[in-house]
Amino acid sequence: MSAASPADRNQLWTRLGDAVAKLGVPLPTPIFVVDLDAFDANADDLVRRAGGLPIRLASKSLRIPALVERALAHDGFHGVLGFTLREALWLHAEGISDDIVVAYPTVDRGALAELVASPAAAAAITLMVDSTAHLDVIDSVRVTSDIPVRVCVDVDAGLRLAGKHVGPKRSPLQDTAGVVALAREITGRDGFRLVGAMTYEGQVAGLQDTVPTAKARSAIVRRLKSLSMSQLAVRRREIDHELRQLTDLEFWNAGGSGSVQATAADPVPTEIAAGSGLLVPTLFDHYASFEPRPASYLGLPVVRRPGPGMVTVHGGGIVASGAAGPDRLPTPWAPAGLELTSLEGAGEVQTPITGQPADLLEVGDLVWFRPAKSGEPFEHALTVHLLSGSEFVDSVPSYRGHGLAF
Repeated sequence: MSAASPADRNQLWTRLGDAVAKLGVPLPTPIFVVDLDAFDANADDLVRRAGGLPIRLASKSLRIPALVERALAHDGFHGVLGFTLREALWLHAEGISDDIVVAYPTVDRGALAELVASPAAAAAITLMVDSTAHLDVIDSVRVTSDIPVRVCVDVDAGLRLAGKHVGPKRSPLQDTAGVVALAREITGRDGFRLVGAMTYEGQVAGLQDTVPTAKARSAIVRRLKSLSMSQLAVRRREIDHELRQLTDLEFWNAGGSGSVQATAADPVPTEIAAGSGLLVPTLFDHYASFEPRPASYLGLPVVRRPGPGMVTVHGGGIVASGAAGPDRLPTPWAPAGLELTSLEGAGEVQTPITGQPADLLEVGDLVWFRPAKSGEPFEHALTVHLLSGSEFVDSVPSYRGHGLAF
């Protein structure tokens, strides 16, 4: 689905301009903004689509502590899916969450030493593992096994099709026997507790499937998503049955913002991970499963007018991770009708943009962009301004603003 009509985008341009003007003082650029009205509506929609399963917040997709707390305050959200152990330790120490699953394996021995020395942190934080090597690293920093370490096994959730693997290249645990073998190792080692399992179907959650300019490809993607979920349901059921013979899991984490309803329909997962669906960057614009409400914007000032139908803004090169391509660039959004140039794209210091509205823009005017991904832009921000209606109601620090770089 399209995120907004040109009229909606022009109204947004006016609303954001009014909010900046009401402050009465100039804001340093780039200006990072989160629209709380859209953020809260997106949170409610995620909960609705989850159908009663709790949503574990993917903090990587926010990176703004105040918004992590805001999301967790919504009914239907519970716990954090963190992206590093040091982040998890900080969130716990700050009292933001006492239920944090680190989504990726860690070999940060310094952070692991902090974890195993703190009974409170060890009780609140769960580590991700997919091999005995991860257990060995944890054991290497311990003096005693008296403080048990909570672990979750990361099970590959890719689609197997004609001898190919379709999906994120994450865990080597691709069959039931491998998962059970690692689970036996965990339950047999002193100082470890197997408390959870994860299956992240990124080939479903992370792929747009109604792109207007790629209708044939979108149809193929939708078919692959359907096959993937059907195949994965069988594998999850088999693995869940075998794990139940060894231990009682506290949770089975699965899904993502783009696959909430499909994941909720599977009886095995007990919770769903989501984060990008709160801010809805451009890579989440075209999904059949939900109507996007963009909530994150980047304001850049016009600094040059190189010629008719073109202006240049200062900065802009906040490019998303992943396979390099135009879809990873920020999109000029408001006013509507502006585009990046194919030759220069989005530059670190300056970004030329073209289109009929460019002739109406003066030096000093703000152009608002949408990022391609959700949390990554805030690595470039110290402060994020929170919008409600046509007013900024608060300004809050990102992780970077807290002096943190995870």
